Amino acid sequence: MMSIYPWLTLVAIIWLQAVNGTNTTFPAYSSALKSRLGISQLNLNNLAVASDLGKVFGWCSGIALNHLPLWLVLIVGVAIGAFGYGVQFLFLTTKISTVEYWQAFLLCVISGKSICWINTVCYVAAMQKFPNKHGIVISLTTSYSGISAKVYIAMAEVILGKTNPNNKSIYLLQNSLVPLAVAIIVLPVLHDTKSVVGGEKKVGLSIMFFMAGLTGAYAILTTTAPEFITIKQRMPMAILLGMIMSTCLVPFLLKARFNIMSKNKVTTIHEVTKRTVEEAREDEEMEERKGREYGVGDLVRSLDFWLYFGVYGCGGTLGLVYANNLGQIAQSSGMSEAELVSISSSFGFFGKLGSALLSALASRQKHVVSNTASLAMLMVPMAISFFLLLIHSKIFLLAGTAIIGMSTGAITSLAVSITSELFGFKHFAINHNLLVANIPIGSFLFGYIAARIYDSKGGEVHRVCNGSSCFHQTFLIWGFICAVGTVLSFVLYYRTSRSHKALDS
Repeated sequence: MMSIYPWLTLVAIIWLQAVNGTNTTFPAYSSALKSRLGISQLNLNNLAVASDLGKVFGWCSGIALNHLPLWLVLIVGVAIGAFGYGVQFLFLTTKISTVEYWQAFLLCVISGKSICWINTVCYVAAMQKFPNKHGIVISLTTSYSGISAKVYIAMAEVILGKTNPNNKSIYLLQNSLVPLAVAIIVLPVLHDTKSVVGGEKKVGLSIMFFMAGLTGAYAILTTTAPEFITIKQRMPMAILLGMIMSTCLVPFLLKARFNIMSKNKVTTIHEVTKRTVEEAREDEEMEERKGREYGVGDLVRSLDFWLYFGVYGCGGTLGLVYANNLGQIAQSSGMSEAELVSISSSFGFFGKLGSALLSALASRQKHVVSNTASLAMLMVPMAISFFLLLIHSKIFLLAGTAIIGMSTGAITSLAVSITSELFGFKHFAINHNLLVANIPIGSFLFGYIAARIYDSKGGEVHRVCNGSSCFHQTFLIWGFICAVGTVLSFVLYYRTSRSHKALDS
């Protein structure tokens, strides 16, 4: 008998991830927040660092899960975010007259922390419902976090239209309320403990991948070619939101399909045996993929980890820093913040989805490109893109942003599989949290470079810089940093491919 609850849980995870990338909307309102606080670009960069710093405390959610049910951990996570973003919204709309800089910094830390709590709930729920396919499911669902900025921009345009683009406070209001509302809607589903069994996994996941691809394609179309969308102003964005919400139909379609097939066909002993053998084979393949299990002590003594740490810092983290600065990059180039953020978000979604497809392919075939090889190949176009940004042209700015967004999305998604592949499953949570600890470090260092150069080019009074010179040196420096990361990625691939060959022999 098929249960729809595991599939409803998958839908719940998709919805949560689609609204969980609240930090990706920072560029859309950062200029307004900077003006309201009266701070420099360097201090604004520190607020972006503060949001990333919240991820350092992600381990708290893991401890909470040892003592609290999944649904309660989710409520705590969204409540933290609602408070952090809510107070910032009240300040930006002058409902609160003054907020000190240190208070704004603390609010950003709190807001960033909420993302980790929601992520933890999503990861654990995926592992519970899809024990043999959790890697693919996590990659698929986290791809939706790449489109969060586009989702929030879509909701803002549905609510306000494009006639009121200066109302930046709407993003903080949405960051505060939307994850809370979605969490309340999906709470009943998280109580169920059943996992997916039988052959419906392949069909269901294939449908979900297809729907994700359609959603991403439509998001890119509405961003890069809005002139082809001739329907009413708010309708394109409403369609995007509807496409994400329509995933809730899949569980009921799978249930109907199962019932029809059950009536028209009697399951034989041979078919039952075949399914059992297939599931046993999946378990065996998972065991075969497990290598040496690294504890914290082994990890910090491993050269491969520090190579990996460096690659992620010069790739994924640098891409996130670029995204954090899109507000000022757009402002200095005379472009709309929403346009650049939408480009980065939409292509980031496809980057994450592409890595999910690679994971699915790798689970079925042995002779595919390894994850570390994919990582190296992603670093090459990303490094080139930073140098393309040195050409002062809207086309190159849009193309560079798209490539960096796609590469960043793919790298951050692949990292989940690479961490478990290189260092084992047993201590995955701790090991991966050590890896992503380089996000606040890189955010501070790389962001500091951009902020110092920006402030030196901007005026003393309004602290605003206009023109191609604002980020020219920054793009050059970032390009060389990414190039170093590219070299490290090939060294990491060479070392890990040799070790895998040694194990196979």
